[in-house]
Amino acid sequence: MVYTLKEIPKPIYEETNLERRRRIAKVTTYTLKYFTEFFIKKGFEWFLPIILSKTTDPLWPDPGASIEKRIETEIYEENVRMMLSMIVHKMVIASLLTPKMFVLSPNIRIEKRERAFTGIHCFEFTQLDFEIRYASSKDVMSLVEELFIEYLNDIKKELKEELKFLGVYEKINSYDLPFKVYDIEELESKFGKKWEEKVKKEKTPVWVVNIPREFYDFEDFEKGKWDNYDLFLPNIGEVLSGSRREYEYEKIVKKMERDGVRKENYSVLLKLAKEGRLKPSAGAGIGIERVIAWICGCNHIGEVQPFPRIPGYVFEL
Repeated sequence: MVYTLKEIPKPIYEETNLERRRRIAKVTTYTLKYFTEFFIKKGFEWFLPIILSKTTDPLWPDPGASIEKRIETEIYEENVRMMLSMIVHKMVIASLLTPKMFVLSPNIRIEKRERAFTGIHCFEFTQLDFEIRYASSKDVMSLVEELFIEYLNDIKKELKEELKFLGVYEKINSYDLPFKVYDIEELESKFGKKWEEKVKKEKTPVWVVNIPREFYDFEDFEKGKWDNYDLFLPNIGEVLSGSRREYEYEKIVKKMERDGVRKENYSVLLKLAKEGRLKPSAGAGIGIERVIAWICGCNHIGEVQPFPRIPGYVFEL
């Protein structure tokens, strides 16, 4: 579905149906509490986010990236960037400090203006980013499946009134495990470049694997396969992206040179890899606004934000 200007959510100071937004806020609180407690119970350490850094996710050459502008500024005579994703930071934390970590990370991605009407894009959003030392892709996928199944079962019990008000109570289902897995090569062969629209129409959550993208996602050069995974939810699309990570110095450098990534922006990561201090890990980032929009049956992800951050629109607050 493509949204029109009239369907773009308004900031709460212009909203006429505030009760709906209040109910969404209740779901937001429950979701954040549930997700963070889940990871803490699983032995993860909770870290605070980074906003400005000399190093951030290059978002290149990911074919799904659509950035109109990358925000850079100067502080203390040094150039820094607004955080696109804490992927490098969490790889370092998982290698040096704790084998299990997570962070609620604000990300700033100035998406192209036409993405205002996709219903799922913002230029500011929050990811629950997590990383696990020595984990496999299967470990991460199983953990995420457990999280979502327990979350769906519990929210339906605990927020029955809110979900009924939002008109979604009967639509929230439990799903069989494990979730179905699709290889992107099969999807592109069958549906072409618009395969995502087909996957969104699935009635259950599905994994899409083997997606060519950034240097830090593990790539098997011999098999020509990527060890990564995205989770797609019905009607909304991708809500999680993750992978097993590259950690070997020579391989990381080779991929950076192939993809035209500036090595000077990743000097710490490369130094740790060269010294053998960068450890194998796997992890993912969960788009919090997208999960909440899916649960609440929102027409547009901007409904989840009191002051929507919609590509191409800058409101007063």
